[in-house]
Amino acid sequence: MRQIVLDTETTGLDPASGDRVIEVAAIELFNFVPTGGTFHKLVDPERDIPAEATRVHGFTADMLRGKPRFADIADELLDFLGEAEIVAHNAPFDFGFLDAELARAGRPTLDRGRMVDSLDIAKRRYPGLPNSLDALCRRLGVDNSMRTSHNALLDVKLLAEVFLALMGGKQPGLELASGPARRGGAAAAEEAPIIRTPRPIVPSEEELAAHAAFVAKKLKEAVWLQPPFAEPPEPAS
Repeated sequence: MRQIVLDTETTGLDPASGDRVIEVAAIELFNFVPTGGTFHKLVDPERDIPAEATRVHGFTADMLRGKPRFADIADELLDFLGEAEIVAHNAPFDFGFLDAELARAGRPTLDRGRMVDSLDIAKRRYPGLPNSLDALCRRLGVDNSMRTSHNALLDVKLLAEVFLALMGGKQPGLELASGPARRGGAAAAEEAPIIRTPRPIVPSEEELAAHAAFVAKKLKEAVWLQPPFAEPPEPAS
């Protein structure tokens, strides 16, 4: 299963009032394991950035002037997203902004059936508790000490760790596979599967007798010696 963990930064809170996306970051997961695939772009919003927004994410209009416009990165973003589920914290916010930008660029909007809201998952798991990204990092033991502002690239890395913890995700290297490891390329196809020969442990007659004596001495009415577990007595000859 392929999923994309995504985060955006914007000039404000409402795309309907003209606010724009200024940063998009995404990380690829496969079967709840990060693959190393990433997408990250800074975007020229083609407008000013209010001071209150700058205080949140640290970006000014001057810093982003000359960066690609969203229309310039739209196709690359859609290619990276593919048909995967898209995980975001307060996902309707990110989907709303991306849909507005995609529509402005003449591209198809995102299917809401692909949306996975990690905030909704956290609220169901921890009802009544704070479920911001910072709160979840503290609760789930994810190190967010470097997070001094809302930066999409950092936030999406933290969110991926939080999401995997929320979902009981697997850690790389702990998967059991019946064939070659998923590494991609010709090398993976040429790898032979690991075959392990069963090595059954069969007790000797002496060991069985010693165990029976121990049970008879230490345990009274052992469950496995009582009907219906006990073997029926052999018929008399």
